[in-house]
Amino acid sequence: MKLLRHGPKGQEKPGIVDADGRVRDLSGEIDDIAGEVLSAAGLAKLAALDPSRLPEVAADTRLGPCVGRVGKFICIGLNYSDHAAETGAEVPAEPVVFNKWTSAICGPNDDVEIPRDSTKTDWEVELGVVIGTGGRYIDEADAMDHVAGFCVINDVSEREFQLERSGTWDKGKGCDTFGPLGPWLVTRDEIADPHDLNLWLEVDGQRYQDGSTRTMVFQIPHLVAYLSRFMSLQPGDVISTGTPPGVGMGQNPKVFLKPGQTMRLGIEGLGEQHQRCIES
Repeated sequence: MKLLRHGPKGQEKPGIVDADGRVRDLSGEIDDIAGEVLSAAGLAKLAALDPSRLPEVAADTRLGPCVGRVGKFICIGLNYSDHAAETGAEVPAEPVVFNKWTSAICGPNDDVEIPRDSTKTDWEVELGVVIGTGGRYIDEADAMDHVAGFCVINDVSEREFQLERSGTWDKGKGCDTFGPLGPWLVTRDEIADPHDLNLWLEVDGQRYQDGSTRTMVFQIPHLVAYLSRFMSLQPGDVISTGTPPGVGMGQNPKVFLKPGQTMRLGIEGLGEQHQRCIES
């Protein structure tokens, strides 16, 4: 299934994509793409529905973040060996963990705001993992049973805030609009191998990132198990699993985003995002 949320900001309703690619409204069946709806039982109930019998949503309706009521937005740094090389960093011995604040979350095609005083706002296409069944101290062998599905994430990053302003990376990662999610949450059964997906990103039509999840250092079962050692994972938590090479910081000379530019990015089987950069 391809699940989504549609409508104005803060008033999104749940939806599903039918066999013909049209958006259908789920608000008569569930209140949101969130919480227990993401459990195996919740997803099974949705899978039993006939989307063609649900109300159709206008094609020009805004898509919101594909997951609602996200509790934690957890990110993994330097998780592609080729990306670590382009930034001059060593491949980490354990996953590098940081956070995006949930206030960074926005729709897949919403404007991205360049923060005040920013000169180094950058892009990062990433595979998102959405937790469906919570847990703590999860065994790696069981980890995928805790995953509801996958989505596209743009881990927008302000590199000066992240790397040059002391402290953790979080300051440069959690600015408003720095976490577009979607267009869809694609359930796990639709993706044969999440570790063999092409992902890419373009700025103003120029392709900068063109990679594959095959080069992940730490794969999804390991990440889920690892994170669950340090926190309880809960339904609706989102894990952003790292980016392939081609970020602006890795260019020679370095390239960063400016107001008026547009980003287009996608992952095989998970859809595309389109964002315009504006001043904050």
